[in-house]
Amino acid sequence: MPPTLASLVRHPGLKLSVLAGEDRLETPVRWAHVSELADPVPYMDGGELLLITAMQLKAEDPDEMSRYVRRLVGAGVVGLGFALGVKYDEVPPALAEAAKEVGLPLLGVPRRTPFIAISKAVSAAIAADQYRAVTAGFEAQRELTRAAIGADGPAALLARLASHVDGWAALYDASGSVVAAAPDWAARRAARLVTDVERLRSRPGPASIVVGGGGGAGATGAEPAEDTAVADRVELQSLGTGRRTRGVLAVGTGAPLGTAERYAVHSAVALLTLTTERSRALREAEQRLGAAVLRMLLAGEPDHARAVAGRLYGGLLDAPFRMLVAEVPSGGAHQARMASSPADEAPAPAQAPAERPADAATAGTGTGIGRSTGSGTGAVPGAGPGTVPGAGATMAAGAGAAVGEPEPADPLATLADTMEAAAARTGESVLVVPDGERLIVLAPDGGSAVEACAEHARAVESRRGTKARPRGRGAAAPHGDELVIGLSAPAGPIAAAAAYRQAEQALSVARRRGRMLVEHEQVAAGSVLPLLADDAVRAFADGMLRALYEHDATGRGDLVASLRAWLSRHGQWDAAAADLGVHRHTLRYRMRRVEEILGRSLDDPDVRMELWLALKATASCTST
Repeated sequence: MPPTLASLVRHPGLKLSVLAGEDRLETPVRWAHVSELADPVPYMDGGELLLITAMQLKAEDPDEMSRYVRRLVGAGVVGLGFALGVKYDEVPPALAEAAKEVGLPLLGVPRRTPFIAISKAVSAAIAADQYRAVTAGFEAQRELTRAAIGADGPAALLARLASHVDGWAALYDASGSVVAAAPDWAARRAARLVTDVERLRSRPGPASIVVGGGGGAGATGAEPAEDTAVADRVELQSLGTGRRTRGVLAVGTGAPLGTAERYAVHSAVALLTLTTERSRALREAEQRLGAAVLRMLLAGEPDHARAVAGRLYGGLLDAPFRMLVAEVPSGGAHQARMASSPADEAPAPAQAPAERPADAATAGTGTGIGRSTGSGTGAVPGAGPGTVPGAGATMAAGAGAAVGEPEPADPLATLADTMEAAAARTGESVLVVPDGERLIVLAPDGGSAVEACAEHARAVESRRGTKARPRGRGAAAPHGDELVIGLSAPAGPIAAAAAYRQAEQALSVARRRGRMLVEHEQVAAGSVLPLLADDAVRAFADGMLRALYEHDATGRGDLVASLRAWLSRHGQWDAAAADLGVHRHTLRYRMRRVEEILGRSLDDPDVRMELWLALKATASCTST
């Protein structure tokens, strides 16, 4: 620790005596400074031991000394050294009383002790303390490195870090969930910081924030009392080399970190970042392997896909899986792309939907393939990756944001992080394929990744304050969390292509119904009418009924209302006429006029179906 007034008093070569402030001698001394000015405050930085001979002071004036001492205390001076035998053989009573009044330590400096000896003693003690801190920091780095490369990985590293800082440590994955903590009780404390972790993750990295402060909680190996646990000082450090946070390290202590503790924390951040950021060559190799696996699955070659997948993805193909397709709706895709691309880069043109399956499977290094396994490396060391490597512009969220500004939300990246983090915590394999403005995921049926996707969708829709929101072409541009997801039924490797088609069909229904997530089993549920909310369908309906509307506009009869009533009564003349309040012969005449104007026979069931859907589509358009 740095030198204190007490250590200077105990120094055998200085022979200092304590004249006032005996109860404050443990105060650290940052420097020793000599000044004979009547007001040295403008030249003080705080933490100094001020050495004086009182040559320029009215040391015998009680009022003057009271003001002098109070100014020193206000400037942060921690002690006053008075030279004895220079101008005064003893400390003037006015100065001594003023020091005692405010509790400022007053030290007597004998004539044989030069001020420079005190300055050298303070400087040597500070240098020794810094050397001890650096040495302890290097030793902490060696211990943390051995822990990081050991069998227990991050868990062992956190345990060693908690011991070095005399507090606790926790690790959060890319989704903000606690994945490891030391000691064990720290997991509950870390769970209460999720909101602060989310705030840090919204900033471009590297970033850090301090939460709380004071108190003694968290400064021992034992669990603090519940009512004092929030009194500790917690530093949150983002992990990752890019602007996107791959994880967060939390360190809780009972006081601000010292130099040695700071070295240990920085070493832990570097080691955890190294384990979260895989080498570019490894990412590219996994991208090519993942692309090959998906290409073979979609091409109907499951045996070859299984052979290529090996241990990396083989577990995913040994049980039923779900195929997921997600995309940002029209308007939001451009926003997400621009939020994740440098301003001077033009976004890549969107691919045609029909080309996407093949392109996603064959892109190789052009499309990123991410995976998460319980034994792999990634966002949470030892717990699987939390990145979507090779995701390109779409997945590199925040790359174009101004430094210091909150990073724009990338819904595709958020979904990928959420699913991969959930899979990593349970040791599942999950294959993530960023495909331009889409995200394709293979995840085990009934696993935590699929459940995390459903929970994420529910949370987003809850934040929107609505369960359904139409997303027609005329809808407003989506917000940062806008996303539509289609989920296939459970399938095996031999039915991967069919699962992809099911996911695309569910995605289309989700887009039409204004839902974030639709599973394939839900495609046939509900009414077909929301599926008609499309410009092409409305244009067809308007064209089919335009002649009837024009006829009615001349005031020569209400053909549209009559047609709607007749169709709704399944062609029953009396019931439909009663609904309209006209004679059935009048209704027969109007239906003949409809046939004449449209040139279509109402005896044809296909014609009746088309007219009914056209009426419903125009009614839906009018109501919205």
